[in-house]
Amino acid sequence: MSTQQIARTQQYDTARIMGGIYGDGIIGLKGAFDRAWVQQLGEDIAVLYQAALQRPGGAVGRGPKRHYVEIHPEDLHGFIELATHPWIDAVCSAVLGPAYTIVEIGFDIPNPGAVDQPWHRDFPAPEETLLGRRLNSLAFNLTTVDVFEDMGPFEIAPGTQWDDPTTFEHGMFPPKSLYPRYLERAERKMPKMGDISARSALTIHRGTANHSDKPRPALVLGVDAPDARNAERHDLQFTHAYYAALPAQVRQHLTCRLVDHLEPIVQAHTIEGLMMGEA
Repeated sequence: MSTQQIARTQQYDTARIMGGIYGDGIIGLKGAFDRAWVQQLGEDIAVLYQAALQRPGGAVGRGPKRHYVEIHPEDLHGFIELATHPWIDAVCSAVLGPAYTIVEIGFDIPNPGAVDQPWHRDFPAPEETLLGRRLNSLAFNLTTVDVFEDMGPFEIAPGTQWDDPTTFEHGMFPPKSLYPRYLERAERKMPKMGDISARSALTIHRGTANHSDKPRPALVLGVDAPDARNAERHDLQFTHAYYAALPAQVRQHLTCRLVDHLEPIVQAHTIEGLMMGEA
């Protein structure tokens, strides 16, 4: 770890970061970005969403009126600010080690009419977690709007990243007999523009029903430790010119493919149990 990276990481308490991720499975930072930056992010996402809906395989359903879209980082005005944010760097370095890599960037949009998702993990727990009791990936979420109760807020059951998946369908979907346990623990998150969270994608969670007349877009940033394999589910691309112009501190944390021209992304990280009919 470089001296500069150590300085950035020391702004935040490693013990609190580790305790939160290994304990509740989710932590957050309020006001990480200013509202003007988030507003620009929201405008970028709105354009990218409409383009994805017009392209075969451009958006994948995550339930009725709900989509996930993986995107090219260079299509966002603020990717460098995101990738170099000191809190994100501190959390990744603490939990995943200094050789962490960004493997995914995309967004999730529960539109008006979206329904409660089933409780789930985003992928099956790896052996590093099941046997080694170690978390080797993180998901960061950044809302582009102020979230209110009727907008289908994200709901999570703290501490469930360690739950035994023996009875889970596909290693991801717990049986309904366990739902009372999750409802008892459930916390609904209602962040404001500029807030950011980090979580283990293994912590049991769901999107709730959006009863409002507004969508609730949220940016997703996926990050792996060196031994994680989530990059296989994604297609992080950069053009040669854009990649060459990135700061060295960003390039060292990317698992990506370099191309002459950005290629359309066909969404590969489908979660069959969340389809639940046409999105």
